[in-house]
Order: sequence, then C-alpha cells, then structure tokens
Amino acid sequence: MENQHWVVNSDATLEEFIRFATDQYDQHGYVTWKWNVAKQRTIRQNNSLHLWLGQVAHTLNECGLDMKKTLKEDYEIPWTMETAKEHLWRPLQKAIIGKDATSEAMSADYNKVYKILSKHMSEKHGITLPEWPHND
Repeated sequence: MENQHWVVNSDATLEEFIRFATDQYDQHGYVTWKWNVAKQRTIRQNNSLHLWLGQVAHTLNECGLDMKKTLKEDYEIPWTMETAKEHLWRPLQKAIIGKDATSEAMSADYNKVYKILSKHMSEKHGITLPEWPHND
C-alpha cells in the first residue's frame, strides 16, 4: 500500500480518519501512524524565503559585507540567494527549530528565523535587511 496522509481539521475529517484507521487496523493488525501538529510551510512562504534571501545577498554585497567579512576570513566570495540560505538561514533555522531542510519548517517558523537573523545583522553589522516579502 502506498503512503497516505490525512489532514484532520474538523470533526468530520476526524471521524473519517478514525474510520480509516480502524479499517486499516482490522485489515492488517499492525499499523504505524506518523503525524504533525502544525501546518507545514507553504510554497508561497518558500518562494518568499528565496526572494528575501536574494534581497539579503544584494544588501550585504552593496554594503561591502562579502562572505569573508560576514562569516570567516577564509571566504572571499559575494553572496547569492543560495549562499545566504546555506550560511545564514539554514544554520539559524537548525538552531531554532532543529530542522535542516527549509521544506520541513512549519508556517510560523519562518518568521522566527527572519526576526532573529534581521536583529543579528543589525546589531553585528549595522545594516537593515529587507522586510519579509508580502503578497505584493
């Protein structure tokens, strides 16, 4: 049987899932369940993350803060969206929510990481990072 997933967000879907779970147990006698209690980040949030990280890279480069000056002495390359994600966002996300992949983040997690990263860059380097992208 292929893996399935359920979103239980109402009494009706809860009842459907309970029926399904009962049927699976009756048929197989052994079932393992895995669940999440928070909504995973959306595609729109992921797109916003990539847009914002590109803006962060541009801001850091414009301020003369290449990777060498921002992170380590042995780096001497300009920022890109990908390097901002790998060297700024991902380590902070790992420290805050314990997950490496941005696809594993829950909706509320992005705002937590954004606020801490923005505060850090302001305090350590005196720069204001771009605002988080909105629907515009």
